[in-house]
Amino acid sequence: MLAPSTEILDCIPSAARGWASPHAPRSGALRPDDSPERLASPPGEPAPAGAEHAAPPPRGPAMGASARAARRAARLVRMIEVEVVPRLVLAGRAAGRDSAPEPVAAAPGPEDVVALVGLVIGADAAAPLAYVEDLRLRGVTLERLYLDLFAVTAQRLGQLWTEDLCSFADVTVGLARLQGLVREYSPAFMPSVEAHDPRRSALLIPVPGEQHTFGLVMVAEFFLRAGWEVRSEPMMSNDEVRSAVRNRWFAIAGISIGNNDRLDGVAALIRLVRRESCNRGIGVMVGGRVFAENPELAGLVGADATATDGRQAALQAETLLALLSLRN
Repeated sequence: MLAPSTEILDCIPSAARGWASPHAPRSGALRPDDSPERLASPPGEPAPAGAEHAAPPPRGPAMGASARAARRAARLVRMIEVEVVPRLVLAGRAAGRDSAPEPVAAAPGPEDVVALVGLVIGADAAAPLAYVEDLRLRGVTLERLYLDLFAVTAQRLGQLWTEDLCSFADVTVGLARLQGLVREYSPAFMPSVEAHDPRRSALLIPVPGEQHTFGLVMVAEFFLRAGWEVRSEPMMSNDEVRSAVRNRWFAIAGISIGNNDRLDGVAALIRLVRRESCNRGIGVMVGGRVFAENPELAGLVGADATATDGRQAALQAETLLALLSLRN
């Protein structure tokens, strides 16, 4: 979801968002059907009952502000039409490139997660791929594998380690094999993109010191599939992040954490990215279990948006890019 950060709410008219900014009086919010043209009575028609007692329409600066808000809302609608919607259509077509259609029942279940957990930490290194290939023959699409099997299996491995039900070595081996599965299917998962839009570039990083980075690998796959240029680093210091955003233009920075122990670090990293970026209007997204469970925290740490999985993150990035373009 888009987080109600101060920067986004202050720069986008209320009509575009469908609710009033918390920094402006709610009674003055302009709604999509409240344009001056719709509020005025058509020529030759009687005014609505009680209109003779109503206050005259605002003039001067107030009317100018409403007209500007309406124009900006119209710009946003146009931006969504020409930028976001076509991207989503292309993403849908890319999803349809899987050779087998996706029946309603053709999705990995909890039993498949349990089975894959056992296989990725087992002795037979070839067994996980053989199991996933069998799922593919059953009609499970790559998107469902990524979202409902690989990501959930990684989460389950983390839970097992937290509960002392498997060793750190088991988790390390298991995650390495999961990443191998992602690499195996990555060429089929990606659409053919003839030319990248230079505006659609993303830096995807964990907060410094974060150990749980498999989710970021998944997010990068969905960004790449949607046609973004991606720099994804599993481990970057603050100095390396500063150098990266100073020397290369990124439209979006995505930051992930595994738990709320590092929320202060996320907020500090977001401030650093905004302060040092050569793109002064860079958008910032956050992700991870803590934000999936408490999405309101995204705005509190200074982010513009959050999402629960890789597919939603790529879609949110498209919308955020369109919204941020209104600053220009």
